[in-house]
Amino acid sequence: MYAKDIDKVVLGDTIGIEEFIAAARFGAKVEFSEDYYKKVRKSRNLVEKWIEEGRVMYGITTGFGALCTQVISPEETARLQKNIVLSHSTSVGEPLSIEEVRATMLMVLQNVGQGYTGARIETMEMYREFLNRGLTPFAPKEGSVGYLSPEAHMALVLIGEGKAYVNGELLAGREALKRVGLEPIELSSKEGLVLVSGTTSVTAIGALALYDMIKSSKNADVIGSMTLEILKGTTRAFDERLMSVRPHEDQKNTAENVRRILGDSEVAKHYENYRLQDALSLRCIPQLHGAAKKTLKDALKTIEIEMNSCCDNPIIWPEGEDGEAISGCNPDSSYIGLEMDSACIAATMIAKMSERRNNRLVDGSLSEYPWFLIKNPGLNSGLMIPQYTQAGLLNDMKILSHPSSVDGIPTCGNQEDYVAMGYNASKKARQIVDKLEFILAIELLSVFQAQQFMEGELSTGSASKAVLDEIAKTVPVMEEDIYLYPHINTIRDLIHSGKIIELVEEKVGKLV
Repeated sequence: MYAKDIDKVVLGDTIGIEEFIAAARFGAKVEFSEDYYKKVRKSRNLVEKWIEEGRVMYGITTGFGALCTQVISPEETARLQKNIVLSHSTSVGEPLSIEEVRATMLMVLQNVGQGYTGARIETMEMYREFLNRGLTPFAPKEGSVGYLSPEAHMALVLIGEGKAYVNGELLAGREALKRVGLEPIELSSKEGLVLVSGTTSVTAIGALALYDMIKSSKNADVIGSMTLEILKGTTRAFDERLMSVRPHEDQKNTAENVRRILGDSEVAKHYENYRLQDALSLRCIPQLHGAAKKTLKDALKTIEIEMNSCCDNPIIWPEGEDGEAISGCNPDSSYIGLEMDSACIAATMIAKMSERRNNRLVDGSLSEYPWFLIKNPGLNSGLMIPQYTQAGLLNDMKILSHPSSVDGIPTCGNQEDYVAMGYNASKKARQIVDKLEFILAIELLSVFQAQQFMEGELSTGSASKAVLDEIAKTVPVMEEDIYLYPHINTIRDLIHSGKIIELVEEKVGKLV
């Protein structure tokens, strides 16, 4: 089931990316299972017991980071939690989007729900109510090394501080709570640390980006197939026998997608032997798209593991004679950072091939159509300049493909002398997939405009026709220069929403 079709997500067991996106993007209601309540309360009871016993535990009865040797008295515990939230709310710049903040709060719920953090169920119920009642904390997105600052801005609203959106209006934290029928709470021992630490924002933002990247890779199969069709390319390059001698699963699956999309195309059948061999941007679709998809699938496996993990420090281990608080570094963001850096490269690979295919469409010496797909070139520029837009977007993507995870700037008085920088990897992945969707949209716009120049009575495949018919509802076939910006956005929205995939799957079955 796709995320947009899920109306309720129950936490307490393993969830996948579709459920995650359902709650973060599409507003599915969030509930806790009985097992969720049981696990959270069990770890919380241990924390309260240990505090009464006077145990020294990092972040619970001590300060944080380099101040871990400073013991905090029981009387100062509540103040410590408030202080960590206030002092860590230092990220700056433009805010995270509504869905990015919702995704991060959902990850906090998942983190605590594993039963190893010691946070109270009452605090988690507040975040759940934020999600279900449409309250979204304001959290500036610049200045995180993988945790702490954006999360602290979110946690401020729990205590009536900071700012939050309700129905699109930005309000003071206390007023936002009042609008949705909630009251501020006082954080208890360890909760300040739980709320700001961990890989919650890294995983949340990475999951949103990766979901759209995987969707874009399927869109790229569709759009690449339509370009192959309109450019009279040969489908021989997608022969199952050819794929069998280089048995990468995603290469094979991509070739199968193309064969199915063009399976009933009279155009593809007629021009099967038109050329002995096409340019790489056409005949290498299975190889490049396949390699990119494998990278994205590897990233998905890692993200779904992280999504169902405890990334806190210390963890509350309930086993043994009396349990134990174990300090380590599960908040490290290396897993997500490396995968999202790789995913950025994979998405850029898909984009660079799309731009080259589009260049063949608008170049009259390559396409066999009028230059820039316009009837009267010279007087009209046609689709000349959208390829410039692709070039500019692609240059940005190449810059953003430099890995964040290779860097590490020490923080916290060298207590954190190595930092994974996974947050920036996820943050730039969001920028990259946004640009990828526009690059694919421009290629598809060219396919749509090129159809007017096709000769004869041959019909395109039913999948291509379904996509072209959908675009034709709002985008005109251009005979002279028009304002293109809204039409690029329209097609991009069809890509982002999954509508194009939906139309194609109705004709050829689920894409692989």
